[in-house]
Amino acid sequence: MTPETVRFCRYEVEGPLLILTIDRPEVLNALHPQAHRELAEAFDRYAADASLRVAIVTGAGERAFCVGTDLKALAASGDHTKPATGFAGITHRFDLYKPLIAAVNGLCLGGGMEILAACDLGVASDHAQFGLPEPRVGLAALGGGLLQRLPRQIGMKDAMGLVLTGNRISADEARRIGLLNEVVPAAELMKRARALAEDILACAPLAVQASKQVMLQSLAQANLAATLHEDYPLARRMLDSDDAREGPQAFAEKRKPNWTGQ
Repeated sequence: MTPETVRFCRYEVEGPLLILTIDRPEVLNALHPQAHRELAEAFDRYAADASLRVAIVTGAGERAFCVGTDLKALAASGDHTKPATGFAGITHRFDLYKPLIAAVNGLCLGGGMEILAACDLGVASDHAQFGLPEPRVGLAALGGGLLQRLPRQIGMKDAMGLVLTGNRISADEARRIGLLNEVVPAAELMKRARALAEDILACAPLAVQASKQVMLQSLAQANLAATLHEDYPLARRMLDSDDAREGPQAFAEKRKPNWTGQ
């Protein structure tokens, strides 16, 4: 993945933080097969880079985060191709335990909602709108896991309201039903997303990843007692790490811990 070959997303590294921007503002950041492939490669790169600890996913421009599939491109080509890792290279990626923050800068429709639901935290501009218009064009939100994730994330009635009507909701309503963590003025969106990232970066990276693994892996178990005895490899790695010793030592010495991720 080099600047010469990447046309539809921006991959910007700020120390341990990645800013990943969907870059098709002329079509409201709708995705076609090549954009899916580029984003999949970007998430592959984030997952493999030990120096990167948190990623913020956003959209180019002020109008849209992502409005889903590029229907004009689809109608012209008939090409539904997506990576094995799903819509935008993220919705079928179940082994990424580094945190993802969605910074929703505008319209978040269809596949944009798929991306948001696949992220761990969400902050949105106050002008953002959210919806699942698929039934209004003869389709359903299949394939990206959204129909499975929404009832787990926001509750069945609110999920059904979004899925069955195709109606849009405001950022404040999205926050009320639990789609988002925060709503902020547009000018403050990336500042607030970076602040959330800094809060995560203040924590031990292995502890963050272990916590995410335990929560996500536990969702696959219906029995709560069984989840307490499940094997969580990242939790074992965390407990055996230098950071697990550094944290209590730093606390005892009343100093800021020096996390190494080891």
